[in-house]
Amino acid sequence: MTVHQSVLELIGRTPMVRAQRLDTGPCELFLKLESTNPGGSIKDRIGLSMIEGAEKDGRIRPGDILVEGTAGNTGLGLALVAQQKGYRLILVVPDKMSREKIFNLKAMGAEVVLTRSDVAKGHPEYYQDMAERIARETPGAYFINQFGNPDNPAAHIATTGPEILEQMDGRVDAIVVGCGSSGTLSGLSKFFAGHSPQTELILADPVGSILAQYINEGTLSTKSASWMVEGIGEDFLPSISDFTRVKKAYAIPDKESFLTARELLAKEGILGGSSTGTLVAAALRYCREQTNPKRVVTLVCDTGNKYLSKLYNDYWMLDNGFIEREQHGDLRDLLLRPFAQRDTVVVGPNELLITAYNRMKLYDVSQLPVMDGRKLVGIVDESDVLIHVHADGARFRDPVSTAMITSLQKLDVRSPIESLLPVFERGHVAIVVDGEDFLGLITRIDLLNYLRRKVD
Repeated sequence: MTVHQSVLELIGRTPMVRAQRLDTGPCELFLKLESTNPGGSIKDRIGLSMIEGAEKDGRIRPGDILVEGTAGNTGLGLALVAQQKGYRLILVVPDKMSREKIFNLKAMGAEVVLTRSDVAKGHPEYYQDMAERIARETPGAYFINQFGNPDNPAAHIATTGPEILEQMDGRVDAIVVGCGSSGTLSGLSKFFAGHSPQTELILADPVGSILAQYINEGTLSTKSASWMVEGIGEDFLPSISDFTRVKKAYAIPDKESFLTARELLAKEGILGGSSTGTLVAAALRYCREQTNPKRVVTLVCDTGNKYLSKLYNDYWMLDNGFIEREQHGDLRDLLLRPFAQRDTVVVGPNELLITAYNRMKLYDVSQLPVMDGRKLVGIVDESDVLIHVHADGARFRDPVSTAMITSLQKLDVRSPIESLLPVFERGHVAIVVDGEDFLGLITRIDLLNYLRRKVD
């Protein structure tokens, strides 16, 4: 085994795994684990290529300021390389980026500027336009511009394409890829055009992006919709894009992407991110449509460790309507954490207030039912704890019973939804019961999520 001199030497040469338990129809599906790159994604390749390309051409020197707009993992790849090479890095990211990615970026020293994810290119708060403006207004800054940088696809011409062809013994019938900056697609297209021209390129695109329509119908929509998958899909054609060899595109809904990523983990043991779910879903559609056996490759673009608070969080999936819940036709349909399923975070009357406080922080809730066995005896929220301890921090050691509210207004499970509004207007959380049985709590956000799902 080799001892490496830098983590940057670990970029590339990622493994390939054959799917064993997914339904791939008559085809073989192979998964290239770009999640094993040191920064956790395929974008490590272009982070290294774009920075070293700028160094080689004299566009940047050590100590310079680098600026980029990124909706996915490019920022992490750039942060890894910039950290190792001593550059200051400013990244503009849309506010749909997962918290894990943002924490990761900041931990590696990148300066993160959040902007809106609901605006299109041309708007001053669009992440790429904002990044370009920051670079223009910052003395000595260099705008990396992944969407127009030829060193982006060059990384895949030089490394990703040759690796795939070697690992597949030169026999690849189709490759399923996504498109964000279009570097992966354009680079692989150029490489395979010269080395395996019979290999088909298939695009996996989120519903809402304009690219699938462009590929399948030859028309370019002037309006895109929003999607929740991170890092792929576009509302314009990047200047470095080359779609000439893309045979077909599949538009994959967010729900299918997230559920496919979870299926990939459950059946193959591979923890991929949201865009991986899109690519695998498209690859499975393609494979199942074939009548003859084919050898198909797709990419595990990044690791699912960056999405534990999103697609691998059952509550987030329920909130967004991606996991179906049993419907009862009453207030139980609004309960995110039913007590009967042991999902409700509770505290006992004899436990300490510090315990209640820590549970609120850990589970990101602002109130806890106080349960004596299966009996609801009170509610304790942040205000109750604050009022009790503000004059003397030692009172965190008092039992919950000393601060909890015991005068409880409860709602019968068969009450109309409209009955929630007076409860919320009084600043309370709705306590839902069925007779003497406590069922759970409903908050304002629970009601908002329920109403949004009804619209969807």
